[in-house]
Amino acid sequence: MALLSTGPVANDPVNGIRQIQQVTVKIVNRDSANATAILIQGYILDGVRTLYVLEELVVAPNAVITRNYGANFNAYEFVFTTSGSAEASTDVSVWGRSGSGEIIDVQRIVAEEQLEF
Repeated sequence: MALLSTGPVANDPVNGIRQIQQVTVKIVNRDSANATAILIQGYILDGVRTLYVLEELVVAPNAVITRNYGANFNAYEFVFTTSGSAEASTDVSVWGRSGSGEIIDVQRIVAEEQLEF
């Protein structure tokens, strides 16, 4: 079982508007024969750590899954728990998006940058 985290991500307002309004999570299973299971937990970090996303998915072999979640908070964190035969072949990336859907490069976290527990 692998446990990955974005760590705390600051999303403070600039001129009264938070740069990130939505988070896109992409999960890729590169294994050609085995599925992987992944538990997605999203937390609002506002003095206390409050769970607001709880979703468990099965990613088929050679499949990509995309999920979008609201992120109009001062800070947030995502934790991913992967398991199954294709665990080592599974990558997760997290992309911050503006209110108009544009990717904000400074708030993108790819597999190599995630904290592993």
